[in-house]
Amino acid sequence: MTDAETGAVPDKSHQAPLLELRDLEKTFVTGWLRNRKTVRAVAGVDLTLRRGQAIGLVGESGSGKSTVARLIARLVPPTSGQILLNGSDVLAAEPRRASRGYRHNVQMIFQDPFSSLNPVHTISYHLTRSVRIHGTAGGRPVAETVAGLLEDVGLGSVAGITDRYPHELSGGQRQRVAIARTLAARPSVLVADEPTSMLDTSVRVGILNLLDDLRQERGFGLLLITHDLVSARYATSHTLVMYAGRILESGPSTAILASPRHPYTQLLVSSIPRRGTVHPVPPPGERRQQAALGTGTGCPFAARCPMRMPVCDRIMPGPSHQEPEHWVRCHLYGPGDGTPAIADRTESGGRLGTA
Repeated sequence: MTDAETGAVPDKSHQAPLLELRDLEKTFVTGWLRNRKTVRAVAGVDLTLRRGQAIGLVGESGSGKSTVARLIARLVPPTSGQILLNGSDVLAAEPRRASRGYRHNVQMIFQDPFSSLNPVHTISYHLTRSVRIHGTAGGRPVAETVAGLLEDVGLGSVAGITDRYPHELSGGQRQRVAIARTLAARPSVLVADEPTSMLDTSVRVGILNLLDDLRQERGFGLLLITHDLVSARYATSHTLVMYAGRILESGPSTAILASPRHPYTQLLVSSIPRRGTVHPVPPPGERRQQAALGTGTGCPFAARCPMRMPVCDRIMPGPSHQEPEHWVRCHLYGPGDGTPAIADRTESGGRLGTA
């Protein structure tokens, strides 16, 4: 697949991908016997992340974003597909569980900083343990390394912070400690799963700026998972839009926000609060659960789409390129195999507008 199809900015320096997901899928089975149901949380996801790059993965709750994050962190095993780190197939080399070397290279920041820190241990314990496990002190005293990590995340001036417990810190401070703990491993890939959603609005920008500064200083690849397109536009160069386990649109973050192509992306953009505007209520998704369960063969957004056509229920379109770095999976632009867009749209279940 091309860089545009996998969500990567074109590689002008011919740099090899740092992290690749190839046709990654995850299916969960729930219930027992006759009540068993198959939930396909992730379906055929391709993604490329290069060293020093920041890309965003956006979508509403339940779209599969966090499952992608957990698959990359190898907290859950994939049903099929490949995860390549520096060109090596890690699932083939480590089929049962991730090695310490993989966890040294791939770290994850969780959504809730309070639940990701042990409440019965001090901040010093959390950071010291991570430094010792990954052996990143480099001959320096561990306490000195811990102090450096706190300085890197903007907590070096907080008096007595190493002796405090998580509940004694603010939400923003706890998330900075969680970031410092991941930095202790010196990762090459950092997966941030909604790192600001549990924080006050006033401190969200500070966390995003911190991650961006650290990415530029340390050169790791950053995958920012968020439901907020504005945050993705602010902190990443490229954005992938996900719905019901599938990537429906991919392009530069500025283009996704300024000129969304897929009806679902347009719905997300229209829901961004703006002064003096009233946003329409999205159409009900009678078959949204069916799409999420992976029983349909067409576009998973068809049941909610105001521009729905009969073909949308039957066939999942491939990537249709609008610009060199911008593609969309939607029959409004063609099936994605080089065939022109469908001419007869009179059977659409909703009003057709300018996409």
